[in-house]
Amino acid sequence: MAENQYLYAVARIRSRELRLLTSPFMEQLAAAPDEAACMRLLREKGWDGGAPEDSDGMLAEEQKKTWGLMQELVKDMSVFDVFLYVNDYHNLKAAIKECKSKNPFTNIYLGQGTVPVEDIQKAIRENDLSILPESMREPAEEGMKALLHTGDGQLCDMIIDRAALEAVRKAGESSGNEFLKLYGELTVAAADIKIAVRASRTGKNRTFLETALVECGTLNLKALTEAALESEEAVAAYLEKTDYSDGALELRKSPSAFERWCDNLLIRRIRPQLHNPFGIGPLAAYILARDSEIKSVRIILAGKRNGLPAEAIRERVRETYV
Repeated sequence: MAENQYLYAVARIRSRELRLLTSPFMEQLAAAPDEAACMRLLREKGWDGGAPEDSDGMLAEEQKKTWGLMQELVKDMSVFDVFLYVNDYHNLKAAIKECKSKNPFTNIYLGQGTVPVEDIQKAIRENDLSILPESMREPAEEGMKALLHTGDGQLCDMIIDRAALEAVRKAGESSGNEFLKLYGELTVAAADIKIAVRASRTGKNRTFLETALVECGTLNLKALTEAALESEEAVAAYLEKTDYSDGALELRKSPSAFERWCDNLLIRRIRPQLHNPFGIGPLAAYILARDSEIKSVRIILAGKRNGLPAEAIRERVRETYV
């Protein structure tokens, strides 16, 4: 679809951006006395769905609203598949683990994927991987072997997580759209940095890193691997030489500050789309903005539910798009 065909859709998105949660509102939520008070504030903002105390239902309904809006605005929803591959591969992991357990899982599968959950379950249950898209068949087979034959759940997760990142990167690169390409690059880079940091903390070896890390244009995986094998400080020192130098400071602060920086990285890089009147970029950025605010609300509600102090919750809340 040509860029000028998105003009009406972008105009609609501009009005919806006015409803996005702001930083002051997130502060208000963090300062609220309990989860029930947060839920009331959210309902006043138009967030609804589920029973009055059903926060999971509320968050799920908000995700449905986002994708329902996109279906109204865009005829070819496949342009957004790059955002949904992570859900597909999550569901693949869930289906493999469900098969091994011999018991049905509840509330573990994610909606809004490109492959119906039922198809993924059937493919694994009946060992008929032809049901799956071609790109998912090899990681599905390798993941099944890792978990069902060797019992190595971590290896299964690593195989499928890597495949998910590769799918996102390839989709971004092949999209022909600079924004979607940027999304793919940042998603893989942030994941690689997280993997390196966690591997350093847990003493993982070179084989693990070489298996888990995924190629991207803005990181030197050889240098990142060597840094992770040396120390967490070495990872921070390496980041200072890359496009992600501001992450080094957050890494040295605390684990929660670093995790927050990884998520904020994407929001900061997509914010220029607020001023772009053309193309798919503003619509894609809106999807990511909604995902980010839902994640922050989930963090706040979980913090209230578990009695965390407001300051501890604030440290975990992600930046807002607006």
